[in-house]
Amino acid sequence: SAIVFPKKIATEQQSLMLVKRLLAVAVSCITYLRGIFPESAYGTRYMDDVCVKILREDKNCPGSTQLVKWMLGCYDALQKKYFNNYWLCLQTVTECYHFKFKYTHNGPLLDFSSKDKKSDSTITCADTKKASILLIRKIYVLMQNLSPLPDDVCLTMKLLYYDEVTPPDYQPPGFKEAKDGGLLFNEEPMYLNVGEVPTPFHMLKLKITTEKQRMENVDMNILKQGETAEPLQVCGVSRDDPEE
Repeated sequence: SAIVFPKKIATEQQSLMLVKRLLAVAVSCITYLRGIFPESAYGTRYMDDVCVKILREDKNCPGSTQLVKWMLGCYDALQKKYFNNYWLCLQTVTECYHFKFKYTHNGPLLDFSSKDKKSDSTITCADTKKASILLIRKIYVLMQNLSPLPDDVCLTMKLLYYDEVTPPDYQPPGFKEAKDGGLLFNEEPMYLNVGEVPTPFHMLKLKITTEKQRMENVDMNILKQGETAEPLQVCGVSRDDPEE
């Protein structure tokens, strides 16, 4: 009944398992709080002291079964280290949830930098746990404050890969080659950097893009509770990743 954080993340496999679980929790929370699938398509779990809904295969809800299969395809790409970006889109794009993955053999470093002092610290399990719970709480706050979705939304998923290591013919189970590369919004989009979760072997980032009008009722201050690093960034263009 509980999603347990490991006491230490000493191996790449332990890190991979945690990233998989976190991705499952995040996608489940988003679809649950946006009302994409019925209550029967979810089970209840606890992540530390946070109650979360986890998507499951439901014979009465083909859509949830399809999304679970897509997630297993994501895990395949994640395990092979091909996975770069993952877009969960409600089209014609009303909202887009953009997960970005990075891998490293030595592990990323947390950069506690200021104008006067700069120091690097390796990632601890406590850092990962704190960042994970903060990310899920921010998702909850955001989903409950966004304007309701139209009744006729359609959920799609798009994966992007690291070209230099991914075989040209690779497609994970449940996916096929995409013909188009962009996202089209009917209204002016707004980009929101929700947060990132580091482990000694992986980095997961989440950004949300939605129509600006859907964000008008969101008080950004409620998202900063418990935050010790940089506050959430809301801007017209996402600039924190120069390679994108």
